[in-house]
Amino acid sequence: MLPYPEFYQPESVSTVFQVDYADRSTRALAYRLKHALLPASTDRQKTWLLLIDVQNTFCIPGFELYVGGRSGRGAVEDNRRLCEFIYRNLDSITRISATLDTHSAMQIFHPLFFVDPDGNHPVAYTDIHVKDLQSGAWKFNAELAPQFGITPEYGQEMMLLYAESLDKKGKYALTIWPYHAMLGGIGHSLVSAVEEALFFHAIARLSQTEFEIKGDKPFTENYSAIGPEVLLGPRGETLGVRNPQFIEKLKACDRVIIAGQAKSHCVVWTVSDLLDDIHATDPSLTRKVYLLEDCTSPVVVPGVVDHTEAADAAFAKFAAAGIHVVKSTEFDL
Repeated sequence: MLPYPEFYQPESVSTVFQVDYADRSTRALAYRLKHALLPASTDRQKTWLLLIDVQNTFCIPGFELYVGGRSGRGAVEDNRRLCEFIYRNLDSITRISATLDTHSAMQIFHPLFFVDPDGNHPVAYTDIHVKDLQSGAWKFNAELAPQFGITPEYGQEMMLLYAESLDKKGKYALTIWPYHAMLGGIGHSLVSAVEEALFFHAIARLSQTEFEIKGDKPFTENYSAIGPEVLLGPRGETLGVRNPQFIEKLKACDRVIIAGQAKSHCVVWTVSDLLDDIHATDPSLTRKVYLLEDCTSPVVVPGVVDHTEAADAAFAKFAAAGIHVVKSTEFDL
């Protein structure tokens, strides 16, 4: 078990700061020599750490969609444990991938996309159901139609099909979220302390961090890193596509360790999609998957929504399917 680098401060996980790359690279090189770390390419057991949306928008108190869990400290404590897990196991983590939820103003889950009969936009955390679209309680914002080269009527048809598709899949209703993870904004960035740990790992182990953009398509949500919620529009047009590289990476490694935000949404749906791909490919791959249950928290908005029980039920289902659900503090590599 390796020591934490001298610069690491646990309280820094709740703040936004500029990583001193020059200093951290120098320290990483010295750390590598002191602890005789080998290049990741020489690892006999290939361990892949997959981080889901560990971004300011979800993880820093006061940001747009902070995932506090029931304690209010959820994502902050998750990321402290995550950073410490990375540093302790620096010599055993072969590769790290980080997904980045990536949004713009005009997307199906943001308020601007819908209006009521009076022209008002829905407030954050409004659920839009099929009946709401059929009754006209909510409609596609006709003023956006020219942006996408469609008619307002077709925009409404797309919204109705989308809501129906979610309903048939038994997933969450179309939820209007606060504007978050905005491309070009500070909320889109990785949590500084986590970015620092990933950069340190890249230098110390000669292993380039991989970044995966998700959620940038206007007409579909993308909770899962593997694929969007709805793939096709009313005319069979492509709204988004599934990403096959995750199952391919799983095949190529000995284990994948998954953490990130939020447990109830992007983590659960990523793992669910990965499990579907595993069952379609090779069910024995399930044994390679580990979930750090103390490095992820559910969406809880006091007095509005609480997805804790749904998230816990999903993790129990994953465990029953053969996935390892572990605590980072008890799972050293």
